[in-house]
Amino acid sequence: MDVRIGVTQAARELSFEVADSDRDELVSRVEAALSGATDVLWVNDRRGRSVAVPSTKIAYVELGSPEERRIGFGG
Repeated sequence: MDVRIGVTQAARELSFEVADSDRDELVSRVEAALSGATDVLWVNDRRGRSVAVPSTKIAYVELGSPEERRIGFGG
């Protein structure tokens, strides 16, 4: 599953992949971070890297797979 996190005061967003089975856990972590229950949102991606985002700097979070892009003249 693709994850995109917008960070305030940053020109680019964070983009990485996590396992599809981690969706519910990630949603609960994001909700906790946005409600102020935690100060930092930690996410582990598929490659084993850990990403930390301060809760006060989160602008938005998008979860899901990218849309299928078609190339050429197909409909």
